[in-house]
Amino acid sequence: MIIAIDGFSSCGKSTLAKGLAKVLHMAYLDSGAMYRAVTLYFLENGIDYNDSAAVSAALAHISIHFERIHGQNHTFLNDVDVETAIRTMQVNEHVSLVAANSLVRKEMVRLQKDFGKRGKIVADGRDMGTVVFPNAELKLFLTADVDVRTSRRHLELASKGIEESWEAVRENLKHRDFIDSTREDSPLRQAEDAIVLDNTLLSEEEQLHKALTYVRAFTESSDGKKTQH
Repeated sequence: MIIAIDGFSSCGKSTLAKGLAKVLHMAYLDSGAMYRAVTLYFLENGIDYNDSAAVSAALAHISIHFERIHGQNHTFLNDVDVETAIRTMQVNEHVSLVAANSLVRKEMVRLQKDFGKRGKIVADGRDMGTVVFPNAELKLFLTADVDVRTSRRHLELASKGIEESWEAVRENLKHRDFIDSTREDSPLRQAEDAIVLDNTLLSEEEQLHKALTYVRAFTESSDGKKTQH
């Protein structure tokens, strides 16, 4: 079974995906972290993501993998743990532009599809249910009020010692939403067979419980078809 979770920035996709993966004993694929790792590499090495030749050459020198450390998913870029480095505002400001690059997307999608061949995964991102895993057994599309998303991201950054104004975080989210939704290559959109989950007023526990009801509805259906509530 593959569960694909898509949605806007700071909608709690990773939190939900991690929760489902833990409860259901499935692997977790953090596609967003992959794009963040590429972005970090580009920033650290002065790669112009509008230069196709430079991007192509850089991608040949990038390897990304995940490891579980003390129960948490960590992203490794060329065998270096970059889990904290990829969550900074500097990366936030560039990741959507890097992710919009067709060469980057094609390489990341290839890696993600390879990961999916293992089966039993929960994947979150922007195009999991539409491009990477169009045949996923269960697709969820997360959304939430932009001010609620801003507060969540602001608190997340503060917890990591990153100081940014609430207004700057809000503008960054709106900018990323625009880029993600309007890019030419696999833009953010709701898959036709995805279940919409608006978590504006839901706690993490309530969101997980709701998602698990969808999983159980699918697994309990005799004909294997998705059941929407």
